[in-house]
Amino acid sequence: MTEELQRKIFVLDTNVLIHDPNALSRFDEHDVVLPIVVVEEMDKVKRGVDELSRNVRDVSRYLDELSEQAEDLSKGCLLPGGGRLFFEMTHRIAGILPESLNLSSNDNRIIAVTMLLKQDNPKREVVLVSKDINLRIKARALGLATEDYRSDKVVEDLDILTSGQLSLDDKTWEAMSDKLEVSPAEHGNNYQVTWPEDMNLPYLSSFVLLPGEHEVALRCFTVNEENRRVDLRDIYPYRTDRHAIWGVQARNLEQNMAMNLLMDANLDLVSILGLAGSGKTLLALACGLHQTLDVGLYDRILVTRATVPMGQDIGFLPGTEKEKLEPWMGAITDNLSFLLGEEASDISSVLGQNRIEIVALSFARGRTFTRTWLIVDEAQNLTPHQMKTLVTRMGEGSKIIILGNNAQIDTPYLTAHTNGLSMVTQRFSDWEWSGHIVLKASERSRLAAHATQVL
Repeated sequence: MTEELQRKIFVLDTNVLIHDPNALSRFDEHDVVLPIVVVEEMDKVKRGVDELSRNVRDVSRYLDELSEQAEDLSKGCLLPGGGRLFFEMTHRIAGILPESLNLSSNDNRIIAVTMLLKQDNPKREVVLVSKDINLRIKARALGLATEDYRSDKVVEDLDILTSGQLSLDDKTWEAMSDKLEVSPAEHGNNYQVTWPEDMNLPYLSSFVLLPGEHEVALRCFTVNEENRRVDLRDIYPYRTDRHAIWGVQARNLEQNMAMNLLMDANLDLVSILGLAGSGKTLLALACGLHQTLDVGLYDRILVTRATVPMGQDIGFLPGTEKEKLEPWMGAITDNLSFLLGEEASDISSVLGQNRIEIVALSFARGRTFTRTWLIVDEAQNLTPHQMKTLVTRMGEGSKIIILGNNAQIDTPYLTAHTNGLSMVTQRFSDWEWSGHIVLKASERSRLAAHATQVL
């Protein structure tokens, strides 16, 4: 088989380029075909100010460069991986589809181009690449090979995402405790242990859950990989009334771990994943108010989130930026009402008095947040690019708190494998200035807790 016959032909749907502006460089030595209707679809959305429109403009500029460098477009444009890019004008697709599929649909025109390429290249593999599930189903029904666009995955295996804690069984802890050294720490005890050869070393700032009748966890502060020595320290007891933060005390061990991470001024980034009602937002606000108003470590609290509707979109909202964002920030205002009590009757004045700002995600680009406690709520709906934009805005003396639940993704074409929440959890898991924990129990109410299990 010649080298040309071994190369595949990939036909790209519009959503692939919109989702990843660098997609054209990810097909290695294979050829890529863009139906001209894809270029027409991109032209309709290029004038906006959101990320989608920016991505389209990036793709358009790249296509312009490629087509300008090509001597003869009919022979294709050379791609970085060695393959070639072709534009298909679709002038021969009449009559190629069944009567039930009308060519007035752009999706059907893309399918028709793929069928035509398959007929013209019987010895080569032709694959339609789309993030549109229904388009892939229609194409398969017509005997075409299809694929989801997978090069945008930031995490291949969700099981490798750290939970922030490691449970030890009785036998392992017994073997470790034989070589345990105890020394006084600022509070509680400081333990040095030799870690077993057959176990992975814990991450810094992660927690080690000890076996026994009572839940006891130690936090990892130092790791010496050479001699497998690990420094563990008692965590602060935020499960007691005496140590409650703004009237909020941890109701379970995971919440206590989260409050230890949130209250640690040495950490620049804390990510908290958890079920609905697990207390992510309440803990982040309570600790933020304490560190901003009581301790003075930060000058302000900023809150942002992706404005993606869960159900039917209600359209444009009137008013200023703050007024437009208020309906999206219900979780924040509800928790503020709980923390501030009667003071929260007028939420607008409360935000100013407590140095809390609600900001739109789209206005983060170009800003620098110094001495800021930044809460990113519903982070599972952020793309990796949006997450990078936010994290790189953080200036000196700031802390970013990233909250989310991968089971509640509302953004089209995003999954737990491709969103910004999974990306930041994985990429920062072993960074010494970050912490991560998963909250497993719903504490909102017994109804909510039961609903998370059965629904």
